[in-house]
Amino acid sequence: MRAAICDMVTVARYLNLTMVIPELDKQSFWADPSDFGDIFDVNHFIDSLRYEVKIVKELPQKFIEKVPLSMQPISWSSEKYYLRQILPLVRKHKVVRFSKTDSRLANNGLPLKLQKLRCYVNYNALRFTPSIEALGNKMISILRRTGSFIVLHLRYEMDMLAFSGCTHGCSDEETEELTRMRNAYPWWKEKEIDSEKKRLEGLCPLTPRETTLVLKALGFPRDTRIYIASGEIYGGEKRLAVLKTEFPNVVRKEMLLSDDELRPFQKHSTQMATLDYLVSVASDVFIPSNDGNMAKVVEGHRRSEYTVSFLAFNCLFLPDVPSSSSIIATWLI
Repeated sequence: MRAAICDMVTVARYLNLTMVIPELDKQSFWADPSDFGDIFDVNHFIDSLRYEVKIVKELPQKFIEKVPLSMQPISWSSEKYYLRQILPLVRKHKVVRFSKTDSRLANNGLPLKLQKLRCYVNYNALRFTPSIEALGNKMISILRRTGSFIVLHLRYEMDMLAFSGCTHGCSDEETEELTRMRNAYPWWKEKEIDSEKKRLEGLCPLTPRETTLVLKALGFPRDTRIYIASGEIYGGEKRLAVLKTEFPNVVRKEMLLSDDELRPFQKHSTQMATLDYLVSVASDVFIPSNDGNMAKVVEGHRRSEYTVSFLAFNCLFLPDVPSSSSIIATWLI
């Protein structure tokens, strides 16, 4: 979601278009009814990007009567695709609605200015709502009381396994259940999947058992504080048994917060994921079991915060340079 929003802000800036606050997908497996404003600070988002792109909360009145052209841009397209194919459509129809925006802009090969804007959107403009930030900070504070902690992004949820077709370690009944789920979603294009072949190609997430072996091989002591960032693990506690046996100091957000604190979030899987995201960025060590979107965005966010801190620190000691805020602002923009 964050990556898609970054891409579309960048497209709007590149084409000099006005952007309407994004609508979020409510039809996915998670069926989360959350709107943009339930997750992100809308005013901060608009204000922080005011010098880059005009963003409005809703379609201006003069365009209300127009039926927008609804389409899906081609995935992994370069900025030239939007200039040559999309801009003429905007000029013709005045309003264009992108119905799907995940992975629609090339990650590599973009001009540096556009890459910088994508990073700025992700790590500065997309700030969570105050209530989410406060609860995330409380969880981080609780974890810090006992010293350092690691976050294990255990990507072993039902939708992930069904979509990827990775069924290693699953029973025949579970494999059939995952296959039925994959076939039930028409927008998941890949239906016939050879699980073993995909696994040998390194395209499957590690199982909880394999992740446990990795943690032991890396030398983490038995009493390591491990926060699990994920949705519901497929197979439940049975699948986590080996991990908890080897590393008994395992916690999840449900163990750190009261029922009353979590109740407003519990039917909103995306909002629950924001809490995992905040803890992941703040952790001493972040270990993903799959190199997916969450892993990439968290890695980038951690690099971003480290670089900003490093620049600010060095500005205290380097002679004949602008103030730290000037250097950081130049780097971000």
